This record gives sequence, structure tokens and C-alpha cells, in this order.
Amino acid sequence: MTSTDSTDIRRISLPDKEVVLIGTAHISQESVSAVQKLIEEEHPDAVCVELDEQRYQVLRNEQQWQNLNLFQVIRKGQAPFLMANLVLSSFQKRMGLQTGVKPGAELAAAAAKAEQIGCRLVLADRNLRTTLLRTWRGTGFWKRMRLMTELIVSLFYHEPIDEEELARIRQTDALSVLLEEMASVLPSVKTILVDERDIFMADQIRRAPGSRVVAVVGAAHVPGITHQLPQAAAAEVLTEINRVPPKALVSRLIPWTIPLLVVGLFVAGFFFGGREEVANAAVAWILANGLLSALGAILALGHPLTIASAFVAAPITSLNPTIGAGFVTGMVQTVLVPPRVGDMERVGEDLTKVSGWWKNRVSRVLLVFVFSSLGSVAGTLVAFHWLKDLW
Repeated sequence: MTSTDSTDIRRISLPDKEVVLIGTAHISQESVSAVQKLIEEEHPDAVCVELDEQRYQVLRNEQQWQNLNLFQVIRKGQAPFLMANLVLSSFQKRMGLQTGVKPGAELAAAAAKAEQIGCRLVLADRNLRTTLLRTWRGTGFWKRMRLMTELIVSLFYHEPIDEEELARIRQTDALSVLLEEMASVLPSVKTILVDERDIFMADQIRRAPGSRVVAVVGAAHVPGITHQLPQAAAAEVLTEINRVPPKALVSRLIPWTIPLLVVGLFVAGFFFGGREEVANAAVAWILANGLLSALGAILALGHPLTIASAFVAAPITSLNPTIGAGFVTGMVQTVLVPPRVGDMERVGEDLTKVSGWWKNRVSRVLLVFVFSSLGSVAGTLVAFHWLKDLW
């Protein structure tokens, strides 16, 4: 085993191949140079990198944001997924700005060097969407709230990093820094984001073609992959870690239960109360949902008509489990304030600053979606409390 200031190189002999595993920092120029040098010296049959197809395309095509179709993202219900992806990306990019290196530069360099010497490139990481969905659906409601809090706090955390902390970051990777902060609170997050991916990537490395393989991964994954490589993972384990868990029964029932309870309260009011009570209940429902959802759109700096659409849509969508207020407001905001080419080009840079989330039209659509949705949820809870006290 050899190492430099920011890399950890291990040679692992398997029955049919030798694996040269290099652990890198995703924001270190030293790692970029070390990876390029190692691949040139080893001239492997295959190079495995800690990327899936989506992340690989992002690194290859910096203009990929120009092809983003926000209508399709919102229509397919992928806005929360995109939001989480952007939060994590902005965290890594902010760390990269303080080290002077673009996040993932060493992975891009490994892919380019593999193409240059004519060896096979293996995208060894698990699909990002699978990882995020397993993380989200594998935690309970309150842990989800804590996870969201950690992600939101990371957006506003801009304290300069001292030299000691900067040295630590260079010896690992930015995402691992974030995970370390959350691991004590949410061990299941670390299990899914690190341990499961160690198993997946070790399997992909074992399957890589040729007798000599170079594998480039973040430093946080080196111990786990080193442990997993000598023995193939069981088929049932691989099947499980690639499975997207279905929504929990509670998660499936709540969107239907609350509307049914609300409708039931209105029906009860109609038969057992007076017209005035029913009218008051209807006004309470409209105001609570509409105003709080509109407030969310205001906080996101949505267009005035987007704010109006939140007020109109929220009382209706709250009773419809198949569509949310954010779906409506996100669509309206996209039509009224469509992202420009410049917004698409600058989205990565803009999101390194808190103000950039509101300045950039791409991220502002997502803020409108999220904030108006949260406002509608809060409005539903407030209105439900009022309704149950009316009868």
C-alpha cells in the first residue's frame, strides 16, 4: 500500500486479476495528478470510476443544464429528487471553490485517460436515483425531517474553512465531510450512501474485464471496498441494495386519509351543524391552505401570478392526493419566468451562494415548488385543527 498527501493506493490480488485501488479527494489537484500518473504507469485493461451514467454525463457535458426540461421534471414528480441533487452538488462545489479544484475532476481525468490509452471504462457506482430513493424511503418520518434539516443547513453554512479543516477535506471528499456530520444522527444514511455503495462498487470492480484494473474512488470508500473485494457479494445482497423500496404504508395512506377526514368533517357539519358552521369551515380551509401556500411562493420570490395560483390551487390540491400545490405553482412559474440560457449555464456557480438559489431561475422554480408545497401541508394541518374544533 502506498499513499500521498491526498491519495491512498492499495494493490489487491484476486484469483483472476489485480486491482489497483486509489482513494482520492474529489476536490484535490493532487488527486487529479496522482490518478493520471497511476493509469499511465499501470496501463490497465479497465479503469473503474466512482460514477454512474448520470453523473458521468454531467462531468462530460458541462452544458447539460441547457437541455433541462423543467416541465418534464415537475410533471414526472422528480422535482424533489432534482432539488436534493442540487443541494449535494452545491455543497461539493462550495468545498471545491476553497480548494481551487472542480468536484469530481479526478474522476473526469481518469475517464479521459482511459479513453486516451484505449482501455475499457467502467462506471462502477450505483444509480444515483436509486441511492437517493433508498435513503429517503429507508428512513422514518422524523429522521427524514432531520435529514432535510441537515441538507438545508448545508445551504446556509458558509463559514470559511481553516487550514487544518482544509487539509482534512483534501484527504477525503466533500460528500464524505457532509456524511460524517450526519452519521451520528442518522446512521442509516451512512449505511445506504457509503456501505451499500462499497458493496456495489466492489462487485463492479470484480466484474471489470481484464487481468489488471485501476479503480478510482473517493477516499471514504477505500476501506469498505478493500474489505469487500476478496469475496464476491451474495446475489440476494446485490439484489437488495439495487432495489428501490416501495413507499411505506403510512406514506401511501396519509395523502388519502387527511382528505377523507376533511371531507368527512364537512359532511358531518352539513348534517349536524348549521349552514353558518359549514361556511365558516369552508372559509377556514381556503384561507389556511391558500394563504400559507401563497406565503411559501412569496418566500421563494415567485411571480405575482404564481403566488395567486398557490392561493387558488392549494385548497383544491390538498383534497387531491394525486397532485400537489407545488405541481401547479412550479408549472406556472416556469411559464411566467422561464429559465434563460444564462441561468442554465450558471446554475452550478449560482448555487454556491445562498442568494444564487433565488437569483437563478432554474433553482427558483424548485424553491417555488418546495415552499408552496410545504405551505400547503402546513395549511392543511392548521385547517384540520380548526375543522375538528368546529363540530
